[in-house]
This record gives sequence, C-alpha cells and structure tokens, in this order.
Amino acid sequence: MSHRPPHDLPPQQARLGLASIFGSTFLELTGYFMLAPWLLLRLKDADLPTWLAGLFAATAWAGIFLVTPFASAVTRRLGRRPTLWLSGLLPVLAGLVFSLTDTLWLWFGMQLLAGMASGLRWVLSEAVVAECAPPNQRGRWIGIFETMVGSTFVAGPMLLAWIGPTRPEALWAALALMTLGLLWSLAIPPLPSEPDGQQAEVGLRGVWRALREHPVIMLAGFVGGFFESGLTAILPLYGLALGLGAAAAALLVSASGLGSSLLMLPAGLLADRLGRGGPGSFWGGARQTRLQLMRIFAAITLLGSGLLPWVADKPWLAWPLAFVWGGAGGCLYTLSMIDIGSRERGITLVNSTAVLVMAYTLGGVLAPALGAAALQWSPRLGFPVLLIAVAAAGLAMLLRARLNARV
Repeated sequence: MSHRPPHDLPPQQARLGLASIFGSTFLELTGYFMLAPWLLLRLKDADLPTWLAGLFAATAWAGIFLVTPFASAVTRRLGRRPTLWLSGLLPVLAGLVFSLTDTLWLWFGMQLLAGMASGLRWVLSEAVVAECAPPNQRGRWIGIFETMVGSTFVAGPMLLAWIGPTRPEALWAALALMTLGLLWSLAIPPLPSEPDGQQAEVGLRGVWRALREHPVIMLAGFVGGFFESGLTAILPLYGLALGLGAAAAALLVSASGLGSSLLMLPAGLLADRLGRGGPGSFWGGARQTRLQLMRIFAAITLLGSGLLPWVADKPWLAWPLAFVWGGAGGCLYTLSMIDIGSRERGITLVNSTAVLVMAYTLGGVLAPALGAAALQWSPRLGFPVLLIAVAAAGLAMLLRARLNARV
C-alpha cells in the first residue's frame, strides 16, 4: 500500500513554503554548527576529561534518537507549522542557558533539548520541502535542500573560526543566527490539513507501519548513512592506517563532503528528468527510475569498496574513493526522500521521513563503531570485507525489489 498525494499546494503558497523552510533551516543549522564546537572547546578549557566532552557531543544525537519516533505524534498534536516553530525556539532557549550559566548538568540538559529540536527540524523540514516542491521538480528541490543542509556543516565552523573559536562573541553570533532562523520560521505559510490527520498511526506504531511499507527504501537510507555520514567519521583513522600524515588523513573527510555536496543535486535532477518518460520508456517511469538510480549508486559503493585492497599499495586512491563513498551515500538518501515525498502526504509522510532519518542515523552510528574495530583488526582485510558486505547487501535488496513490492 502507498499513499498517493491527493493534491498539490498552489504555486505561490508552495514558493513561500520553500523559501521559509530553506531560509530558517539554513540560519538555524549554521548557528547550531557554530555553537556545538564552541561548547566543546569551552568544556576542554575547563579541564574536563575528553570522555566527558565526547559524552556531551553524543547527547545531541541521543536527543535526535529520542524524538524522531514521536515526531508524527508531536506534529498531530501541535500541527506542522507550530512544530517547526517549536524546533526553532528550543535551540534559542538552550543557547540562552549556555550563555547564562556554566552548570554542567544544565548544559547536558540543554544539549539534549537542542538535539531533540534538531530531530524535529530534520524530519519536518524534509517532509515540508517534499510537499511544497512542484511534482515535476521534486528531485531538484530536495537535491538543493540536501546540498544546502550540507553547506551548514561548513559555514558554521568557518564563521566560528573567523570570529574566534574561544571568544564569547561567537556564542552571541550563533544565538543571533538561531534567533533569525526562528523569526524566519514565522513566514511558513498555512499548510493544507493532513488528509490522514486522524486515521494515520503515530508514535512507535506509525514508525513500525512506515518501516513495513518501505523496507527497501529504508535499507537504502541505512546504506546512505553508513557511507556518507558514518564512514566519513573514521576516514582520518583509515588514512593513518594507510601511512598518510595527519593533515592528509584529515583531508579525506573533505573529499567525502565534497562528493556529497556535488552529487546530490544532480541525482535529484536525474530523477526528475529520466522519470518523465512514462512506463514504456527505457527507465520505466518515475518510480522505476528512482529505483534504478538507487541501484546504480549502491553498485558504485560496492565497486568503490572492492577497490580497497589496492589502496594499501596506492594510497592516492583513498581520495577519489572517499569522494565516491560520500557522493553515492548522499545520493541514496536523497533518492529515498524523493521517493517517499512523491507518494505520501501529511502525517504518513512525517512517519516515513522519521523512519528514513532513523535508518540513516543508524548507519551513521554503526559505521564508525564497526569500521574502527575492523581497522584495528585488519586494515587490509577486515575493513574492506565490512564495507563490501554492507554495500553488497544494499545492492542485493535493491536488485530484488520490484514495483509491485513495497519499495
């Protein structure tokens, strides 16, 4: 069963929705990614142990995990616009607390709250972009949005470095950006009432139903998170295992981020363009096109992972491989979001987006944990075997999927 969109937004309302979501999300995330490293540096300056600083950073991810399964329940209770306003308000409140007190337990509480707000923003903004985008340009707009979100990972730390990573003015600049993001959120136009507002299941039941509706799509999201987000976190360790210097190993992260930033929009454009041919075309219509493109990017992750045994003797291959992994992983997530955004609306779309976010995040968490263990065991054998196994499993599931299946 899939939920066909019953209507599309009027063009003027859709344009306003896209502009408000893009602007508010960019400002909020840029401020957040200024604030996060500033807080870690403050903790280190206070001579707190490294493990405690790491636990503080992980608290934000814990907040995302906690709130994501219940994003649809919160949305049903408050509505989509108020939920987005709430996701903009909570980081501002957390930033004010950070500026007023050095009490550690309050910092942990505010970090958890900011993470929960980020989870709500992540799910709701993706869903609203998919709903506001014109049907024949949904891939383009989702690709642009994913690229914009990726740019905030760079813009925030760059602004922090420019102002001064330990200066108090950096905190106020981050707080100002998040406040502007909250104000911009007020421009989000009224959205049509959810067609499934009362019928759709929410909370854990809604998440489970969405997982049963789209198991292969969620697997694609997991593989995307594994190779784009999770693998990026341990690329410096892989570079060191290859014998690269610290600076060269760190640049592998930049190569992965560059691949993600440059390829997500082209993937969305391809989904739009190639999907216009109809069922009788080579690509087989819009849904089949998205599935075919996912298969291609999953195959690229497998081919890249298969080259790993040769990288030990030719370390220069590590940079193009990192580019490929980041780009292909980001494209898998983008195409998954385009697919569910093309077929669902309302609370059901929020549920499916929440599960996709959870699948992507799970891949992002497991990759550094398993990858680091594999690197320690055997950089030449264990690490390639792990990556090949994940890529091969994702590709096999996508190859088995059919249009009449729950894809």
